[in-house]
Amino acid sequence: MTSILGISAFYHDSAAALLQDGKIIAAAQEERFSRKKHDPGYPFHAVEYVIKESNLKLNQIDHIVFFEKPFLKFERLLETYMAFAPKGFKSFSLSMPLWLREKLFQKKFLFDKLKEHDNNFKDIKKLKFSEHHYSHAASAFYPSPFEEAIILTLDGVGEWATTTVAIGKKINLRLLKKYTFLIH
Repeated sequence: MTSILGISAFYHDSAAALLQDGKIIAAAQEERFSRKKHDPGYPFHAVEYVIKESNLKLNQIDHIVFFEKPFLKFERLLETYMAFAPKGFKSFSLSMPLWLREKLFQKKFLFDKLKEHDNNFKDIKKLKFSEHHYSHAASAFYPSPFEEAIILTLDGVGEWATTTVAIGKKINLRLLKKYTFLIH
């Protein structure tokens, strides 16, 4: 049996979902536990809930996937700030301390948070990062009743993508086209 824990956090609506053999066992948003609308923090209670519903310990879960790739997002932010310098300096100076203190080291930060759920969780290699728009496409396709579908994802911006087109067939999902954030 293959188990996957999905985590979304640190932007808005933090949440966790757990799948076993491709079936959703449990999913929850942190705001349901914290009572903070659109809670952006680490979804501690949501993770606890989905793990409990699966009857597994965290160290028994095969893969843990975070919803975006922080390094790609950081690259986009830096390039955007550089393109708009010096106008964007205030925004740049406000965001960089958080990135340099936490977000660039998100893998270690997440690993430490996950160990709070299970002291026996020691395998950082289980932690993976997915492209933001791929995460959106997967969350639409996999729980759908369709064995084949085209998935259109429109979002402000993930790492670089703003719009993607993907095709899902059975258990496979492939991004076909990506429209990226443009810096003028």
